[in-house]
Amino acid sequence: MRRRTERRGLRLWPVGRVLVLSFTAAMLVAAAVFYTGWDLLGARGLKPEHRIDSKTLFDLVKLSFGVVAGAGALVALVVAYRRQRVDEDGALREATRLHTERFTTAVGQLGNDSAAVRLGGVHALAGLADDAPTRDLRQTCIDVLCAYLRLPYTAAADLPTGDAEARRAYLALREVRHTVIRLIRDHLSLPPEHPHSWQGHDFDLTEVTFDGGDFFGAVFSGGTVNFHRARFSGGEVDFNGATFSGGTVNFIEATFSGGTVHFGGSTFSGGTVHFHRARFSGGEVGFNGATYSGGTVNFGESTFSSGTVHFSDATFSGSYAILSDARFSGGEVGFNGATFSGGTVNFIEATFSSGTVGFRGSTFSGGEVNFIEATFSSGTVNFGGSTFSGGEVNFAEATFSGGTVGFDRATFSGGTVGFDRATFSDGAVGFDRATFSDGAVFFNGATFSGGHVSFHAAGFSGDVALFNDVQFSDGTVDFGGASGPAPDGLVLASGSPLPAGLTLPPAWHPANS
Repeated sequence: MRRRTERRGLRLWPVGRVLVLSFTAAMLVAAAVFYTGWDLLGARGLKPEHRIDSKTLFDLVKLSFGVVAGAGALVALVVAYRRQRVDEDGALREATRLHTERFTTAVGQLGNDSAAVRLGGVHALAGLADDAPTRDLRQTCIDVLCAYLRLPYTAAADLPTGDAEARRAYLALREVRHTVIRLIRDHLSLPPEHPHSWQGHDFDLTEVTFDGGDFFGAVFSGGTVNFHRARFSGGEVDFNGATFSGGTVNFIEATFSGGTVHFGGSTFSGGTVHFHRARFSGGEVGFNGATYSGGTVNFGESTFSSGTVHFSDATFSGSYAILSDARFSGGEVGFNGATFSGGTVNFIEATFSSGTVGFRGSTFSGGEVNFIEATFSSGTVNFGGSTFSGGEVNFAEATFSGGTVGFDRATFSGGTVGFDRATFSDGAVGFDRATFSDGAVFFNGATFSGGHVSFHAAGFSGDVALFNDVQFSDGTVDFGGASGPAPDGLVLASGSPLPAGLTLPPAWHPANS
């Protein structure tokens, strides 16, 4: 009701209508109480009185005065309530008027030529947001602070060489901008029940240029936060320890072209965080140790063409992470030491055409990781030393046409890893010294038409690797030094010719079958 009043002003019914409704409601309540008492006492009727004595008459007089007094009290109550509402509305109007006057002054300070005056205006607006009499007025203050960050801004890399005056102006403006960012961080770090918390509000940082800034420990738990087409071009932007637990945070089409952006130790436990079509073309972006336990994180159609992006030691335990149609064409992307224990991570139709993508030492113990129809045409993808103990990792219909994909010393002890109908036409895929002890690894329907695939010194302790309907038409497939029983599909009948390019240990050779 208060929010409606804030938007539309005070609206009161005519006092006559209110009094009629109040009397009617009072009579109904009194009748209900009387009937309930009558029923509980088990009364069956009234004793008729042919003559009224003085005691009965006196009781009737007292009842009449009581009714009149009750009616008067009801009228006083209604009038007092209306007066209170009018007073509250008047106080709200006065607070709003004073807020507007202070707001006008603070906004004027933001346009001042002096950086010190602008800093004063920034702090004044933050204070106004804290003291705002309504949520809408607080949002207005936040909108102005965000709009200040969206103003045209020249980063350090674009300054004229040797222009000392331009550099002084840049440093002054950067200090004001970083102060705005820090104030946003401070208010987002407060618990939601705190009267000065800004959690749940909207922040429009569309196309803002960041050459530094501190969001350490900020909590994004509601509302919409837009970094749409933001440019991270230098300095250090810190989201370490941030919590994304609700609402929507958009980094759609953001550009990470320089500097360092830290998301280390962040928690993604709800809501949606979009990096859709983001471009990672330089600098370093770190998600080291981040936890993805709920909600959605979307890197779909993003481009990783240079620089470094780290997800090392991250935990994917229940969220939905999308890297479908992502393009890894340069630089380094690392998931080394990451844990995939639940939820879904999709690299469906992703393209690995250059650079390095590392999953070294990662643990796949639950959930799903999908590389369905992914293309590995160049560069290096390394799963060396990883443990596949549960869940599902799917490379169905993936194309390995170049570069290097390594599973050296990986352990396949549970779950499912599928290369069904995958095509190995060039490059190198290595499972050297890998251990296949449980679960299932499928190569059913795969085509080995070129390149080199090596299972050298791999250990097979059960029928866990399946090579049914595999086609060996070119290239080399090396099982030299492998131990244990031959995988299903590689046990050849005596006298059967060994496919060209296929190397088997003596124990698996047709002569010993």
